[in-house]
Amino acid sequence: MRVAVYPGSFDPLTNGHLDIIRRGTHLFDRIVVAVLENEGKSPLFSVAERMELIHRCIAGMPGVEVHSFTGLLVDFMMRMNANVVVRGIRAVSDYEYELQMALMNRELNPGVETIFMLPAVEFTYVSSRLVKEVFRLGGDVARLVPPPVLESLRARLPVAVGSR
Repeated sequence: MRVAVYPGSFDPLTNGHLDIIRRGTHLFDRIVVAVLENEGKSPLFSVAERMELIHRCIAGMPGVEVHSFTGLLVDFMMRMNANVVVRGIRAVSDYEYELQMALMNRELNPGVETIFMLPAVEFTYVSSRLVKEVFRLGGDVARLVPPPVLESLRARLPVAVGSR
C-alpha cells in the first residue's frame, strides 16, 4: 500500500491545499493530512478546529485521513506506515525551504522520500497567511478557500473598518 503524509499547519486550509490532496489521491492509496501542533505560531484556529474543517472539506474523498502530530515528522510517518512526504511548492522560495526539510528528513530516516507537487495555476499565489491577511483587510477570499473555511473565517475574524 502506498501511503503518503501531507503535513502542514493548514491555518486555514486553502483551495491550493485541497488541490494537492485531490491530485494526491490518484498517486497514493492513502493520504494522511497531518496537522502540525505548533502553538508557537499563534494559529488562528486550534488544532481541533483545523482538523474539523479539513474533515468537512475532504468528505467523500476516498483514502484521505486527518491526524495531528507533534515532534518529528519522520516519527509520525513511522506510526502511519508511510514513507512519502507530499509537499506543495509555489515558488523558488518554497523550494529552498522544502529542499532543506526533505534532506533533513532523509538524514533522519533514509527510507523517507519527498514528492514536490505544484498547485494548479490558479492557486500558485495562495497561502494561508495571505488568505488571513486579505480577509482581515476586507478582501474577497471566496475563490481561495472552501466554503466551510470561509464560514469559519467570517465567524472568527473581524474585518477592517471601512471594508466590505
